Amino acid sequence: MKRKIDLWDYAGEILRAVPGGVLLTTKAGDKVNTMTIGWGTLGNEWATPIFTVFVRESRYTKELLDQNPEFTINVPCGAFDKKVLGLCGTKSGRDMDKIQAAGLTLEAPEMISVPGIREFPLTLECRVIYKQEQNPEAISEKNIKRFYPEDADGSGPRVKGDYHTTYYGEVVAAYIIA
Repeated sequence: MKRKIDLWDYAGEILRAVPGGVLLTTKAGDKVNTMTIGWGTLGNEWATPIFTVFVRESRYTKELLDQNPEFTINVPCGAFDKKVLGLCGTKSGRDMDKIQAAGLTLEAPEMISVPGIREFPLTLECRVIYKQEQNPEAISEKNIKRFYPEDADGSGPRVKGDYHTTYYGEVVAAYIIA
């Protein structure tokens, strides 16, 4: 069962949750994948409610989003198993079924093809209406050093040049899975 919500009544709760980790779920064909994100924005653009996500070029999530430009944002409400965020933020869906490994339950969507996650019940269903690759020349030197270090061989935390693509998702449904 789903309880429809007014997105703006929950905006503060959603935005407070993002830095601590929420799930971004994608689906292409029969493959469902979820990924922990700590960056995201909620707002209005083109007179439309938008949730904006930032996905690194190397991520399996990007591959799925480019195949099917829909996603859900899954926000915890109350107590939840924080190990889920660790698993979904450090493992790749290319190598394993993170939904199964994390013990998550998929919930049928209302308006798009991507499911929600029962254990992270505050759900935003989004359709991508715009995407943009980052321009490294437009990123401040401080942020280049902090988030895109010079690790060209892949031995450190990130590979040089693994920038983000920004996906603007129109929020087409918002609800809490009960």
